[in-house]
Order: sequence, then C-alpha cells, then structure tokens
Amino acid sequence: MTAPLKSIDGTGDSASLGKMMAGIGRDARAAARALALAPAGQKNRALSAMASAIRAGKAAILSANAEDIAAAQASGMTGAFLDRLKLDDTKIEGIAAGIETVAALKDPVGAVTESWTRPNGMTIERVRVPLGVIGIIYESRPNVTADAGALCLKSGNAAILRGGSDSTYSSRAIHAALTQGLREAGLPEAAIQMIPTRDRAAVGAMLTGLDGNIDVIVPRGGKSLVARVQDEARVPVFAHLEGVVHVYVDRAADLAMAKTIVLNAKMRRTGVCGAAETLLVDRAAASTHLKPLIEMLIDAGCEIRGDKDVQALDARVKAATEEDWRTEYLDAIITAGVVDGVDAAIAHIEKYGSHHTDAIVTADAATAKKFLRQVDSAIVLHNASTQFADGGEFGFGAEIGIATGRLHARGPVGVDQLTTFKYRIRGNGQTRP
Repeated sequence: MTAPLKSIDGTGDSASLGKMMAGIGRDARAAARALALAPAGQKNRALSAMASAIRAGKAAILSANAEDIAAAQASGMTGAFLDRLKLDDTKIEGIAAGIETVAALKDPVGAVTESWTRPNGMTIERVRVPLGVIGIIYESRPNVTADAGALCLKSGNAAILRGGSDSTYSSRAIHAALTQGLREAGLPEAAIQMIPTRDRAAVGAMLTGLDGNIDVIVPRGGKSLVARVQDEARVPVFAHLEGVVHVYVDRAADLAMAKTIVLNAKMRRTGVCGAAETLLVDRAAASTHLKPLIEMLIDAGCEIRGDKDVQALDARVKAATEEDWRTEYLDAIITAGVVDGVDAAIAHIEKYGSHHTDAIVTADAATAKKFLRQVDSAIVLHNASTQFADGGEFGFGAEIGIATGRLHARGPVGVDQLTTFKYRIRGNGQTRP
C-alpha cells in the first residue's frame, strides 16, 4: 500500500519520493479497474456515506481550516485568496450537499450514446467507459478535494489528489471523510488518494504519468500552475490557463438588468474564474448606460481601469494599459471600455479573451444570436451573470474544473466529461470479404 498520510512536509530523498509516488500510481490503477466494474448502487452508497462523514466531521474540518487560514494570513495572502481558502458552516454543508447531488446523477458508465445496424447485420454501440486514473493538482480551494473525489468516483475513475500547501490541513480533513465513505461501501480506499507531501517534486512525478498509471491531469489553480502543467505534462491535460471574462452591454440592453448582471458578475465573488474582468459598453448606449454602471461598481468597492471614454466620466477611473485588457484580476478590479457595437465587442473578446466565459446583455434577439454564435468561448451567456460558469449551476452537481481547450471536454468538467467511450460490436458469424 501507499505511504500513510502522516508524511506532510517531506519524504526524505528523491528515491523515497519516487518509490512512494510509484506506489500511489500502482494502487490507483488497481482501484480504477475495480471502480470501472462497480455497480452504480455501490458507488452511490459510498457518496452518501461521504456526505454524512463531511457533516459529522464538520468540527474537525473547521479546525483544520483555521490552521490553514492562520498560516495564510501570516504569510500575507490577499482577501481574494482567503475567500477561496476559508470554510464555514454554510460552505461545509454545500460540500456535503454537492456530493449528494453527484450521487443523484445518472451513472454515465455503461450508457449507450449511439447504436446502429450495418447492412451485414452487425450491430455497433458506442458506450461510455471511465477514463481510468485522473490526477488533480489544485491550489487553495479545499472544496476541490470533495468535488474531484466525488466526480471521479461517480464516473468510475480513480483519483490522485495533490492539493496546495496552503490548504493542506483542510484538504486532509475532507479527504478523511471521503476515505471513510469508500470504506463503508466496500470500495478500495486507493480509489481516492491524496499525495501526503508538500514536496513540489511530487507534482513533477505526477506530470510524468507515474509509469503510465495516470491517464489525465487536471490542474486547477493560478496561471503559473496551469502553465507548468501544460508545459511539462506527458499525459493529456484538461485545463484553462486563465479566465479573462467579459460582459458586453449592448445598445438594446435594459439598464436595470445590465446593472444587476454586471454587479453580480464582478462582485459576487471576485476570486472565481467566472468573475467578470472586462466590461464593454456599446457606444450607442454609452450616454445612458456607461456612467450608471461605472458609478455602481465604484460604489461597490471596485477599482475601474478604463479607456479614455470611461476616464472622462469619473476622475476615480484609472487609465487602462494594454496589459489590463488581458488580465485576470481575481480581485475587485475591472477593465472597462466603449466599443462600436456588437461586432467590435466580438473582435475585442477574440483579441483579448481566454475562451473561458463571456456574456452579452441585450433585448435584441438577433444581436444576441450573433454574439452566441460568433464568440468562441467554452461558455457564452445572454442576459445572465458570468458567475453561472460553474458545474453545480449547470446541474452537474460539481465540477473538476472548466476546460477551455477543444478536445474531449470543454466548459465545466462533470461526470459525463470524465468518461470516454468504446465500441461494442455484435455479430452472428460475419467475416470481411
């Protein structure tokens, strides 16, 4: 079996680390084989037991989280970072409820997505199967421990979790509840493993694939983490580099609706990847819409970095640099500018965006249709906040991340996206001439 979780701060020399990581990979592969054949009921029993263990262990989880928060504050971490890290009663209940929502989802494993019969009488089915072993590398968000573990289990995949050093104690406390759920349902505890060291070399080992035992890597964190994973990984990666998210307020936008959406998109939670980072306003609506939107954001405590049109409205607006238009702030800062209609907005998003999430506010159906069709992002919204860029809000229960690539998975990665497929062919003696 793999090394016990008591080893947090180091594993000794590189040979010891390599041996430990190789063992984790082998155990995960064996667990993945068992999970791929596990009936839906058994997986759901494990998930239900996990949710119960999360609730029962609330005091221990909050105590562990307090250690992480104290360490983060001592190191000078920002408010947005602390928001992502901090747990409370409501968030813990949300974690447990999210696991139960995943349990209630239809099991994707074994689902036939398409079938047909060939002229020679053979029948062909395309059926969903698990990906295998999924490595998840994440920072600061302890809830990812539960989200990733639950989604991987439901989709029949083994998970190897490597949380950030800043959320070590919180993630370990949550992981203990997941392990208890696996144990109660009679599933292998190696189905959801947590790397028991803060040694950054463990990340490098995961990126090599652990001797072929990791099938997919999912990074969830800052730009530097995701860039490293994409540069060094020797296995496929589901990732987004950053969320440069736009809200475009069209000339046909209702001002009250625009104000509500923009405020929520930017300020509901500034540290999430679906938070708006750029506000674009149609020049034809600038005289009526721009000033109220800017004043609303400033009054809410948001710093504005704007183009000349925006700066002219309020002395509190700072000048936007070229880099600002490409920046994911993850803070109470937004870049704002005026564009000449929907075509200019689409061009701006194509130039500066990150293909994550973008929204239009308009009452014009034709303009909305153009925006939804032409903006090449994983998630495109009409008259709704960009903060809906979340697997739970899509009905997925949770998400393992949001993928902005174009292969296999795009947008929130839920249970269906954590499967691949195989073909089952049934014949009655056919041979190929």
